[in-house]
Amino acid sequence: MEMALRPQSPLCSRGRPELVVRPATATAAAATGHAQSVIRCSRFTRGGLVRCIVSSSDYSKRNPRRTSTPKPKGTASRGYASRPTIESSMKKIEKSSMDDSDHSSSNGKLHIEATEPTGTAEEPSKRELIGNISSSATKEGLDTDDEAEIEEEAGQNHSSALSSTSTDDESIDKKLDEYRGKISALVNSKPESSSIASAHGQGQLTVGVHEQKKSVIGFQEHDRPRGRPFAEAIEGYTANNSVKVSRQNSNDQEQYEPDVQAPVEDDVNPKVVMRRLEELADENYSTGNKLFVFPEVVKADSMIDLYFNRSISVLADEPDVLIKGAFNGWRWKSFTEKLHKSELKGDWWCCKLYIPKQAYRLDFVFFNGDSVYENNNYNDFFIKIESDMDEHSFENFLVEEEQKELERLAAEEAERKRQAEEERKREEERAAMEAVRTQAKSEVEMKKNKLHQTLSLASRCADNLWYIEPNTYRGGDRVRLYYNRSSRPLMHNTEIWMHGGYNNWIDGLSIVERLVKSHEKDGDWWYANVTLPERALVLDWVFADGPPGSARNYDNNGRKDFHALVPNHISEDLFWVEEEHKIFKRLQHERREREEADRKKAEISAKLKAEMKEKTMRAFLLSQKHIVYTEPLEVRAGTTVDVLYNPSNTVLNGKPEVWFKCSFNRWTHPSGPLPPQKMVNAGNGSHLRASVKVPLDAYMMDFVFSESEEGGIYDNRNGMDYHIPVSDSVAKEPPMHIVHIAVEMAPIAKVGGLGDVVTSLSRAVQDLGHNVEVILPKYDCLNLSNVKDLHYRESFAWGGTEIKVWFGKVEDLPVYFLEPQNGMFWVGCVYGKNDESRFGFFCHSALEFLRQSGSSPDIIHCHDWSSAPVAWLYKEQYAFNGLPNGRVVFTIHNLEFGAHHISKAMAHCDKATTVSDTYSREVAGHGAIAPHYFKFHGIRNGIDPDIWDPYTDKFIPVHYTSENVIEGKSAAKQALQQMLGLQQTDTPVVGIITRLTVQKGIHLIKHAIYRTLERNGQVVLLGSAPDPRIQGDFTNLASTLHNEYHGRVKFCLTYDEPLSHLIYAGADFILVPSLFEPCGLTQLIAMRYGSIPVVRKTGGLYDTVFDVDDDKDRAQAQGLEPNGFSFEGADSNGVDYALDRQV
Repeated sequence: MEMALRPQSPLCSRGRPELVVRPATATAAAATGHAQSVIRCSRFTRGGLVRCIVSSSDYSKRNPRRTSTPKPKGTASRGYASRPTIESSMKKIEKSSMDDSDHSSSNGKLHIEATEPTGTAEEPSKRELIGNISSSATKEGLDTDDEAEIEEEAGQNHSSALSSTSTDDESIDKKLDEYRGKISALVNSKPESSSIASAHGQGQLTVGVHEQKKSVIGFQEHDRPRGRPFAEAIEGYTANNSVKVSRQNSNDQEQYEPDVQAPVEDDVNPKVVMRRLEELADENYSTGNKLFVFPEVVKADSMIDLYFNRSISVLADEPDVLIKGAFNGWRWKSFTEKLHKSELKGDWWCCKLYIPKQAYRLDFVFFNGDSVYENNNYNDFFIKIESDMDEHSFENFLVEEEQKELERLAAEEAERKRQAEEERKREEERAAMEAVRTQAKSEVEMKKNKLHQTLSLASRCADNLWYIEPNTYRGGDRVRLYYNRSSRPLMHNTEIWMHGGYNNWIDGLSIVERLVKSHEKDGDWWYANVTLPERALVLDWVFADGPPGSARNYDNNGRKDFHALVPNHISEDLFWVEEEHKIFKRLQHERREREEADRKKAEISAKLKAEMKEKTMRAFLLSQKHIVYTEPLEVRAGTTVDVLYNPSNTVLNGKPEVWFKCSFNRWTHPSGPLPPQKMVNAGNGSHLRASVKVPLDAYMMDFVFSESEEGGIYDNRNGMDYHIPVSDSVAKEPPMHIVHIAVEMAPIAKVGGLGDVVTSLSRAVQDLGHNVEVILPKYDCLNLSNVKDLHYRESFAWGGTEIKVWFGKVEDLPVYFLEPQNGMFWVGCVYGKNDESRFGFFCHSALEFLRQSGSSPDIIHCHDWSSAPVAWLYKEQYAFNGLPNGRVVFTIHNLEFGAHHISKAMAHCDKATTVSDTYSREVAGHGAIAPHYFKFHGIRNGIDPDIWDPYTDKFIPVHYTSENVIEGKSAAKQALQQMLGLQQTDTPVVGIITRLTVQKGIHLIKHAIYRTLERNGQVVLLGSAPDPRIQGDFTNLASTLHNEYHGRVKFCLTYDEPLSHLIYAGADFILVPSLFEPCGLTQLIAMRYGSIPVVRKTGGLYDTVFDVDDDKDRAQAQGLEPNGFSFEGADSNGVDYALDRQV
């Protein structure tokens, strides 16, 4: 009976004809008289699996001496194709080289106990049939009675077989017919799933390979589940123990299907099985087939015997035959097994194989253990397996296995990190304790020196001034201290107090007693009863006219204090040992308190950061809701989501059909793009809907929309496509290597917002898991205090000079500093000294450094006109000369400067961005932008929430979050007013932090200052002007206002980073009246610190600030709330409109 098989494309020789073998079901010829051992057994052997090793990826390419067919000259090797290794969570391929011990291992092989056959009944051979018959020597074993029966019957049958085989033929044939019928029934029961089929000719086995080039996942012996009893595998039990039996005659194809009602026997007659194996061997050999399997239906989670005829293969003269294979297109459980000569007639070799339950196909080749391969004319062999698994479900299984493996690796990594963290903490604890101990010793030494100086001044009394009774005393005693008030600073005071301590005030003020007038002494003597501290070596005190906190006048012995020697029962050395221990304990306690406070603060900061990240992601998803969004809003791997799309706001408006085209992982998912879906009405207005099943290994969902299934007009978000992050994925996005080439970087070389963006953007992308580096000139004016581990790295020659390369970390970012030895950056400033020439040289040397160091970044990011030359230098000189993999991104921070450089960079870069969406539209018509607008995108800037964080800011007096913002801002306001000499009132404070340039609206700033002061507010201005005339103008204005509005206004005409933090926290309002503003960070920082921004509606100011009265709908459309005051015009009326509502 022929069974159809799905065509397969071979692994290494696509399009070659398949070798097909179908099962031989005709009645076998009569026995030939070949002597054989006949052994009765109740179960067939479950052979033990040997360990498996990785299949090499180039079996047929390693200098083969011969192959199964000649290969024309010049033909590429098309044998056993390579595939990368994938490791499952439970099983790993053993990547050891095959040695002799591997060759001698066998999956379920049967051993020959007597190496030489015997021809007499008196010496019966105890041979085990290679394949299906188990002798008493197998490990499963038989009981003692069975063994005796086996030996006896084996001897009798062997003797009779030598004399004549005709006696048993009829009974054997009869029994064989029964088993053949049962086997045929099993074959016929599920023809679609069978591994046996016929394409042409008789008795051919389908061979081929899987199409996909994927991994082979190895397994080890202990991972293999035990197979079913071989008798069950042969006879094919059904649930009701009734089997339809089909028999096929090879001559006339006559069929019959008798019902077998009786239960299938549990015992299998080995002679019957042996006869069937010989039939299969004869039939396959006669048709030229090299191999067959038994049972003839290969099922998952079972054992099979695979037979291979060496004589009709390229291995005919080889002493060893091995099989290398794997399952499911070479993607699962690779193995290598050694075949052994079977007892079938001819040159048939055999081995046992276990078929895993996840297998739906078996792929394999034969070889001699070295370089000679039988690989089915470069097509490899494969056998279909009857299984619940198919290619699709196997893909899901692999994803689940990958998830388990990732979870295991993550657990291992977490444990490794935990142990490393514990070791780090132990080391830190040891180092901290040593530091504390050193500090304690230092404090003790310092106190000892001071005490020795004090002891030199101490005495038992001072004539006619003070003395102690009794004359002999020691630490711990109660004594009376007398003081003569006459002719002293307190002679006119009615109250006298003693403020005391001991050992040079070692514990501060620790003794307070009020003196009383002595009526027993002549003169103006006063006294107080004092308990001397037990550890005192000297008593220290002064006299005052009141208790601590109330005293106004003191007698401190002419600023020397009073000191009395105190005899003590402990030695001075012991005292200092105890003192050191006491200081050590105090310092340890203080340290642990600080660490606990830092730990709690870090936990809160992490929580706030996570909440902010979640809020930001939600705002991002909602920001495009007028075009597209998902239900649920957050897309999770392994779930089904609905994509809702509103074509009325896109280029597909009015189209009769909209098609949804989707894939995952930035269009690189192994499953490829999903079939296009025609979107249907969502029932909520103009939105259309499509449903998507998100794979477990998806980390990004990518999609576009089109007017037809074939394409036509696309909405692909202006060439950027739509992308929505996927959470809970088992896969992670591969990291990119990104290099920023810039001339500014906060906080080490900051002039304006460019420096802030370079740092904050790099940190944000680094937090996403990418590898980010920055290349910066090594100015002689760098703020090196913010560079960690700065050290010289290397040098290279370029441009006629040596360029030294330094390396360090800035805000945890790796930074390379280039220092040309021609002194180009030793000019004391960032800008202002032949900038075009200096920065052009820097850009070229930065690319040369990347080339010479062998770096190959994925993204080279240059900023503004100052590093714009990177774009064209890379494309013209380096894209095909050492840096082939990069793409250039160019960001415009301000189009006001260097338009020529910007235009040239726009022409050469791959993508161009600017720092807000509104600003991108405002400059769209500019001559540098318009020709390249198709690759120009507005991406709004952000601030670094770790650097600008009122909860951790070291420049403000009280750290705060939204929970204690009033307390924190009140403390900051008070500190700001006190620092700048402003009146300590609760009047509104308007802060202005800016560069004083025309762009920043200096005429509006002046007007806003006067308007605020007129309305009884306070003003603080921090900033400087690069133009000396503007700087001088504001200096004169400051002098006038400081005199006229003393205590209500303060100008700080300089750059002061700590003061800026205090102004952001202490001000009630922050004014940003720019005439144009690409983005602006000032308003973002203000909102981070709880100050209300007052801005002009332009560029990024419009994108980030929503007026409390005028922008409620606009804010709601983006999932936000109104957050400030804004105005339209560039005149005083606009400023007044905003200020009058706030002050």
